[in-house]
Amino acid sequence: MNYQKKTVIASVAGLTLEGMDIMFISFAMSMIITHFNVDLATGGLISSITNTGMLAGGVIFGVLADKFGRVRIFTYSIFLFAIGTALTGFATNIEQIYAYRFIAGLGAGGEYGIGMALVAEAWPKNKQGRASSYVSLGAQYGVILAALLSAMILPAFGWRALFFVGLVPVIFAFVVRRNLDESPEWVAAQKQKKLDNRKEKGRLIQLFDTPRATATTISLAIMATVQIAGYNGLMIWLPSMLQQSQGLSVSSSAIWTVATAAGMIIGMLTFGRFMDRFGVKLSYGVFLLASASAVYLYSYAEGSVGVLVGGAIVGFFANGMFAGYGALISSLYPVQIRSTATNAIFNFGRALGGLSPILVGYILQEYDMAVAMSYLAVLYCLSFIIMLTLKSKQSEGSVESQRSA
Repeated sequence: MNYQKKTVIASVAGLTLEGMDIMFISFAMSMIITHFNVDLATGGLISSITNTGMLAGGVIFGVLADKFGRVRIFTYSIFLFAIGTALTGFATNIEQIYAYRFIAGLGAGGEYGIGMALVAEAWPKNKQGRASSYVSLGAQYGVILAALLSAMILPAFGWRALFFVGLVPVIFAFVVRRNLDESPEWVAAQKQKKLDNRKEKGRLIQLFDTPRATATTISLAIMATVQIAGYNGLMIWLPSMLQQSQGLSVSSSAIWTVATAAGMIIGMLTFGRFMDRFGVKLSYGVFLLASASAVYLYSYAEGSVGVLVGGAIVGFFANGMFAGYGALISSLYPVQIRSTATNAIFNFGRALGGLSPILVGYILQEYDMAVAMSYLAVLYCLSFIIMLTLKSKQSEGSVESQRSA
């Protein structure tokens, strides 16, 4: 197996295990709330604390990966979220749940950007989109894996046993450490740095080092926030919306979820190749405008066929774009700060965009589905405008000769 394939497999597996870890809380939430006799708001804080940990971990591990190497820090981040997940199964009160989920969030937040940087540095530019799309599918695999494990473990063994499964990624971390070499581009950049004998500014500071860098970082942070806000707003509330507006049963809304997820997976694979062939601006331009239109029109869908087909179309465009963010962010920053940029920007989007369901819930309470969907459509239009401001790569900082075509 060549180095390119190894980076993709390692990154896919890492994101799958991360997605599984995060979804364990969703499936076990009701049991945890009952076990510790807390209210829904107190239970909901678990996810918020996890997101906060992911934001902090994204910055910390991103900086460490840029300084000490991708593979080493990648394995440390996986090890940390595995330990945090397993410790959750030993919690004796809700405060310990909060602490252990923060630890798990730290590790999970670091994994995404490092994996994406590894892939970006291993694959030639004209294939980075499809490679990024393969990695992004890991999150969907994680959801499926978490659902299957939850169905088997929760009824028979309870919620604690589910989190003990979180130790499995530790084995994966050791396998990666033994079988995956450090990124050649990162190694070359470190050697050049020693030859130049230069001192660098703090890596996080470099994201805002110049007006152009600042504009790029802010633009990408807004786009990432819209991506997460749209996904969370759709996937958390749409089943309930459809049950009310279309009179769908719970089983029917589950079928909708499957159809929408299928559309998302196909959209990711399509977007990656579209991005390689037509470039960033045309790809995001088409998908963002199509997302805005599809989401808005979906509020007028009627009948089971319309709901299912419309859901698949919305998923195709709205979440298909997720596949390109790793390649997009990596392409706009030099190797010296690539992991820092990817982790900090995307985890900021996770933290802020994760609040979207609260606003969508308020809109549904005060207005109706059409207004909620219009809000999401406006978000995609905003992201389209922001995308138009993006410039080409700030600094080359790359060593193309180290990549195999």
